[in-house]
Amino acid sequence: MRSNEVKRGIDRVAHRALLKALGVLDSEIDKPFIGIANAYNTIVPGHMTLDKLTQAVKEGVYAAGGVPFEFGVIGICDGIAMGHDGMCFSLPSRELVADSIEAMVEAHRFDGLVVVGSCDKIIPGMLMAVLRLNIPAIVVTGGPMIPEKVNEQRISIMDAFEAAGRFKAGKINEFELKLYEDFCAPYCGSCQGLFTANTMQILTETLGLSLPYASTSPCASSRKLRIAKMSGQRVVELVKQNLKPLDIINERSFENAVTMDMLIGGSTNTVLHLPAIANEAGVKLSLDLFDEISRKTPHIVALDPASKDYVVDLDESGGVPMIIRKAKRFFHNELTVSGKRIYEIADMAVLRGRDIIRDISNPYRKEGGIAILRGNIAERGSVIKTAALSEEMMKFEGVAKVFDGEKEALNAILNGKIEEGDVVVIRYMGPKGAPGMPEMLLPTAAISGMGLKRVALLTDGRFSGATRGPCVGHISPEAAEGGNIALIKDGDVIRMDVKARSINAEVSKDEFAERREKWKPRERKLRGYLAKYAKLVRGADEGAILS
Repeated sequence: MRSNEVKRGIDRVAHRALLKALGVLDSEIDKPFIGIANAYNTIVPGHMTLDKLTQAVKEGVYAAGGVPFEFGVIGICDGIAMGHDGMCFSLPSRELVADSIEAMVEAHRFDGLVVVGSCDKIIPGMLMAVLRLNIPAIVVTGGPMIPEKVNEQRISIMDAFEAAGRFKAGKINEFELKLYEDFCAPYCGSCQGLFTANTMQILTETLGLSLPYASTSPCASSRKLRIAKMSGQRVVELVKQNLKPLDIINERSFENAVTMDMLIGGSTNTVLHLPAIANEAGVKLSLDLFDEISRKTPHIVALDPASKDYVVDLDESGGVPMIIRKAKRFFHNELTVSGKRIYEIADMAVLRGRDIIRDISNPYRKEGGIAILRGNIAERGSVIKTAALSEEMMKFEGVAKVFDGEKEALNAILNGKIEEGDVVVIRYMGPKGAPGMPEMLLPTAAISGMGLKRVALLTDGRFSGATRGPCVGHISPEAAEGGNIALIKDGDVIRMDVKARSINAEVSKDEFAERREKWKPRERKLRGYLAKYAKLVRGADEGAILS
């Protein structure tokens, strides 16, 4: 066992003394030491019950004959960080999560690891650490939030973001605005729809790194506690079997995750996170692979923002196992941390409520819920969530209105300066340019809330999973690197054709060359972590990993 390095032998007397200071008994010294990385805090709704889940994990570890040691992990709430400079820290926090877990596990020589987390960048960072460390490990995800109702309709946090635009447009009054504020996030858990947090939880289960139904079991449910306790037991068994993440995860596992992403129409942020996670396993996930799988995978689940169904509805429909059961031929039959292969788990799936998973013969669309677009604006690629895009907007032409930042764009939208047929271009929002590639949920929510139906938004930043409509993100190369998005001007005609996978400005090569001669990169004074991050981060097309 790795932990013998800190607890066995005469020269480890002081080490054992320090362990005994923690309450470790002589009878426990020779048992497996299990690290538990807990992202609990009191600022993120998805994290506020992780202390209870971690306690259940500890009980499971004890029951199976291990010794648990808990340590903390940071977590940023994207919703609270949204729309101001704090959002620049969200994506960069993924690397901090991964690095801090690596440091704690390596320094203390744990035999096994359980990561307990929820929400957007925390789960990807934890998965990166799990694969990087490659010791027996299991993931316990916090689970989705349960929705409440306003005006007899169930709502999600997306409705709160859009409520501001609806109020500005005179569609709701101040009393109704307050109702959305009070009931859009009524419980603990990851925000109700298929946004980044819940998408990543579902993909974690699909990869095989969490137990069945971990991703869709509601936050604070008794089943979630049982899954946490079973995860604690299972990690001790994994240590005894010496079964490591890279014995389970391979290129086919990631193909399964991308396939699931397309079947459910998940958040575009997965196109950043899955390549970064795969990189830790020595697997390269290209944008071409996402598009290749998208073209042959039907879209069979529509959750908020693509519909008014939520992750709790998917859970009642049989969750991840039922999706795999209905679309089995699209998946590789890979091993999971449970010891079972995904087909075996899928065969035991149970429908408990209304079935919202369509058969593959009757999909919402014949292609997956995410598409990769390329053209003279995005020579290295860009991403659009087709699952939340109307059929009539699959092909669009409009006139550019260009903004060098999110705040300027948001003010223009809310003050009625954006009209039907416009293409809002928000640049210098990329991994290096912002830095940190902030999400553009406030502008997209304002467009929806204002009732604008034929307005597209393009950015070298990224979008929340709650974003809907013709929104193209991750444009690479980004403006700060001299990508052509930096050269777009007000009035340029921009054409988008999702089925053709193209996005182009009606600007000739000669005109772009002439504009480039006059272009100067925008300078921004940075300090601290963001200064380091901006120097090291790669483009969105590479998963915004650090060099």
